[in-house]
Amino acid sequence: MRIATTIFLTDETITPVRLARELEQRGFAGLYLPEHTHIPAERSTPHPAGGELPPEYARTLDPFVALAQAAAVTTSLALGTGITLVAQHDPIVLAKQIASLDHLSGGRFTLGVGFGWNVEEAASHGVAWATRHALVLDRMRLMRALWAPEPTPYQGEHARVGASFAHPKPAGGSPRVLVGGGAGPAVFAQVAEYADGWLPIGGGGLGTSLPVLRRAWADAGRDPDALQVVPYAVFPSPGKLARFADSGIREVVLQLPPGTEAEVLRALDDYAQYL
Repeated sequence: MRIATTIFLTDETITPVRLARELEQRGFAGLYLPEHTHIPAERSTPHPAGGELPPEYARTLDPFVALAQAAAVTTSLALGTGITLVAQHDPIVLAKQIASLDHLSGGRFTLGVGFGWNVEEAASHGVAWATRHALVLDRMRLMRALWAPEPTPYQGEHARVGASFAHPKPAGGSPRVLVGGGAGPAVFAQVAEYADGWLPIGGGGLGTSLPVLRRAWADAGRDPDALQVVPYAVFPSPGKLARFADSGIREVVLQLPPGTEAEVLRALDDYAQYL
């Protein structure tokens, strides 16, 4: 099983360069980074995990800038977002960022797609909350048009682009795409249409949700052997990872603390038992 990691990298934590080098040297498979552009000070949306919102949410580094640093000092470490808030981006600019990072890293990038939880943050970007799933779907279709080998137009309800020359292309034509979010028909429909798999936070309840996802995948005419499920932000135990393996899961993303260099390196020492 591939063991990757995720962390809220901030201006107060270990640096992307130091972490990426340590991960590769120690044999970890990858580094995934979350995204928040800002956290509005006046917010009624509750933290999904309950309680006060941890301070690192308002201090996250831009994931594409941080991953570019990580790519420059490694050769095999997989790089990903967990997740990119696609609705909060101009899709033409985002397609260029993704293609450039994937091209420069030699095809090491995974795009984690997310829909967000913070209504106020999304509203600052002009996102209508009720239509964000449809907006993300349109923007993903537009980005795939820009990544196509030949100039390809796209016209949707929420996004459009004329046939365009857009280079570089992602290595292999497209990065790996994993859709994050809770189990349910809206998320699973997007997984089945354009993604390579699902990025469930924590990985709980897979015994119930995986059969539902596999049915949606099969109904979309997708190859049943191609579906990837990557539990994300997992706090590991030997029993938990064994259950994942028994479910056919081949990659798990472990949660690192948003700490100093010393704190993060201690966590990597603890996680070495799972490699």
